[in-house]
Amino acid sequence: MRLVTVLVLSVVPWPAPAQSVEVHEATISDLQATMARGDVTAVQLVDAYLARIRAYDQQGPALNAIIRLNPRARDEAAALDAERRTRGPRGPLHGIPVILKDNFDTADLPTSGGSIALASAVPPADAFVVKRLRAAGAIILGKANLHELAAGITTISSLGGQTRSAYDPRRCPGGSSGGTGVAIAASFAAVGWGTDTCGSIRIPAAYGSLFGLRPTQGLVSRSGIIPLSHTQDIAGPLARTVTDLAIALDVTVGPDPADTVTRRLGDRPVPRFVAALSPNALQGARLGVLTNYFADTDGDVARVIRLNVDAMKARGAQVVDVTIPDLDSLIAGTRAVDLETKFDLLDYLARNPNAPVRSLSEIVARGLHHAALDARFRRADTVSARGGEAHRAVLAKQRLARDRIARVLDSLRLDALVYPTMRQEPALIGQSQAGSTCQLSGGTGLPALTLPAGFTRAGLPVGLELLGRSWSDERLVALAYAFEQSGPRRRPPPATPPLVNGRAPAPTEFNVTAVPANPASAVRAHARFLMDLSRYELRYDIRVSGVFADRVSAVALLRADSAGPGPVVHRLTGPGTMAASGTVSLTAGDVAALREGQYALTLFTSDQPAGAARARIETPR
Repeated sequence: MRLVTVLVLSVVPWPAPAQSVEVHEATISDLQATMARGDVTAVQLVDAYLARIRAYDQQGPALNAIIRLNPRARDEAAALDAERRTRGPRGPLHGIPVILKDNFDTADLPTSGGSIALASAVPPADAFVVKRLRAAGAIILGKANLHELAAGITTISSLGGQTRSAYDPRRCPGGSSGGTGVAIAASFAAVGWGTDTCGSIRIPAAYGSLFGLRPTQGLVSRSGIIPLSHTQDIAGPLARTVTDLAIALDVTVGPDPADTVTRRLGDRPVPRFVAALSPNALQGARLGVLTNYFADTDGDVARVIRLNVDAMKARGAQVVDVTIPDLDSLIAGTRAVDLETKFDLLDYLARNPNAPVRSLSEIVARGLHHAALDARFRRADTVSARGGEAHRAVLAKQRLARDRIARVLDSLRLDALVYPTMRQEPALIGQSQAGSTCQLSGGTGLPALTLPAGFTRAGLPVGLELLGRSWSDERLVALAYAFEQSGPRRRPPPATPPLVNGRAPAPTEFNVTAVPANPASAVRAHARFLMDLSRYELRYDIRVSGVFADRVSAVALLRADSAGPGPVVHRLTGPGTMAASGTVSLTAGDVAALREGQYALTLFTSDQPAGAARARIETPR
């Protein structure tokens, strides 16, 4: 057997950064306003986002969110700038750089689904959603990594590797649209698109402190998207604000003759999301807190969700607890994915003459997939025929579940059910991710929106989900907008701050001296710290003075708050050590605690075992 090694490089020249352009956390409206004034061009926006990708995607925190960049992005931006000057903007996305999950067909870029089997597969045409974006003047900046073929929620693939959370690079970002979620959380583009089969928009949105909508099945076309399950797949945006989400939805929703599921729209008017935004939408709204999804939820996650429910009540919502006694059995058996993947992928590949493989069986047989997906793909490949009795039973169960949830909403006159998007914190890389509530929407086709609810005590994002009736998408987005007005729950990732002269900022240096409570004592611990948030590292040099070495027990970082000294968090030096250097690998909780002044540098001696010298650490802002 002959082994062939193929090296694929997407080369994009790195221009000198535009010094006046700051795109970190910028909204679509912000960017349009600056372009309308003539302060910034679309070319400069492309350059600014490319600079951020260069600084943080493979360097610094090495988020690994992007599979490939669009080498024509600057040329496309220049053409849109010229059009703006002569004809004016097409709309709110004119000249706005966006990111696509790499399962959206693009006729000028390969569409891989994260699989090395499709690394060079350029589709014959753009996906319907991509056509809409280009027609609106959006610039496809690049394609984001995903859990291979969208078949999982930790975002690892044979072509793209492992994507890392922007809030803690040791952790998974959610999935399968994890690359898109990380890219938008880290301000690699203004807004991004993903797909959701069972949580694949909502989970990475929740773990990226973003807004993400899984629309009503039939509201958005799936044509030109690599399928995982034609019954459950749907496309949607991920955004940092509700207004950006609404702008993105307005451009991409609507019927498509090539996707028969969009016939479900019928004679309904196509939603207009921006027009539906109202700061008062929560006044008089009825929300049902789905208690079923709190029983095995991490206590800190549940605390954050409950605080947000109280905030919704303060904005005028009526809130009731709802328990559906047989919810687990109702949702069980609604999953169609494994029964459809093999045949849906077969049909997709048959429509792409440039695809180097023709089936899931070929991908598995040739080993052109990541080992993490091996068991999943082999199981899906064992399904012998499409549309069999087992498949019909699943479809019947989906209808039953959808009708039952709709009856709950109607009988209690609820606008939405409320529950945590994920009941557990993001998993460490290499571990499985638990805590999903995705199938309630994925198995019923009902719309569900996740919104940023804040952070756990460990500094990790929490998402709150709203699920409504079919075609209530506008209402869900309006409720999220009204909630957003009560105060921001989102904060940007510490690992990807604004650039300085087009580059990641230098590590922050600061000095701390721990002193004794008795001013007459000469005992001291001097520390020089270098905090590199892009790498989640705290480097230190420690010097102890005023005490003999044989009396030194340790120098450590302790958690300290209003209740007094807390436990040791990081030991820096050990017994008998008068001078030492080292590096602490920080967690998201460490970063939050350091920023909030909750850590204290403490010297322990044999004479003072409870602490001979102490100083609260206050990091520069």
